[in-house]
Amino acid sequence: MKITSSLIDKLIRLRSGESLPSSALRGEWVEELLGDGVLISRSHGSRSCIIAASPETLEQSLRHIDERLSHLDKMKEILVTESTRSEQAAETGNSKLVATRSCPGFPVNSYEPITCSLNDKELVVNPQEGTFLFIAEWHYFAIPEDVTVVNIENMENFRLIRRQQALFSSALPDKRLLFVSRYPLSSDLRTWLQTIPNQYVHFGDFDLAGIHIFLTEFQKHLGTRASFLIPQDIEQRIKHGSAERYNDQYQKFRKLKSDIQPLQQLIDTLHKHHRCYDQEGYIEKKL
Repeated sequence: MKITSSLIDKLIRLRSGESLPSSALRGEWVEELLGDGVLISRSHGSRSCIIAASPETLEQSLRHIDERLSHLDKMKEILVTESTRSEQAAETGNSKLVATRSCPGFPVNSYEPITCSLNDKELVVNPQEGTFLFIAEWHYFAIPEDVTVVNIENMENFRLIRRQQALFSSALPDKRLLFVSRYPLSSDLRTWLQTIPNQYVHFGDFDLAGIHIFLTEFQKHLGTRASFLIPQDIEQRIKHGSAERYNDQYQKFRKLKSDIQPLQQLIDTLHKHHRCYDQEGYIEKKL
């Protein structure tokens, strides 16, 4: 059951003795309450409405259906204020009343020191090999404007950036690079990218689905400052790539087009060879 502010408002109205149109509440749990006499259906001509037999019986029944519905007023407050798990636990003893994300944000990485700021305090991004940083308070994370942000879709590639340094140096020469990843999947990274002026480079799989992700989830929102990383040797690699995955994606993405010429050339190359290539292929075995 999806708990929304609208649903809680309706249940509070029923508990207060108000009636609701029958169409306002749907689901098996509603039919169960009607069958048990907890809710009562009344007809007025061509229209029907539902009311609660009693506030006490309604609250007891809701508690059995979903624990989160046993605190309607507190749930309303939580949904309005979008409280944290710690606040939920303090108020109700249950930190899972609402599915709030305990760890918002995104990871960052770099193979050279980049002086940034977090909450107006200096933060040098230069993780030791084998580690990376996680920016939880991303609203207050700022980076120099001359830094190019490279979003790496695959977590293995993100962790092992030093083993792809030759690729980045060739594809993005003379650039200071800050590597990011949208792991865990959320809109936090994209929202942050929309607040900064930096150039954005997308490094994902070289397949139709990967290009579609770039076009619809990033380029659409970032405009001309967004580009797709295309290595010089990509066609040679695609020749020996996966035909199976190309075939799996073809039906869904066969009409994929881009007005970005290098990206359209990449799309044409995928169709030419009927194959695609995983970005993990650029991870060197040894430094």
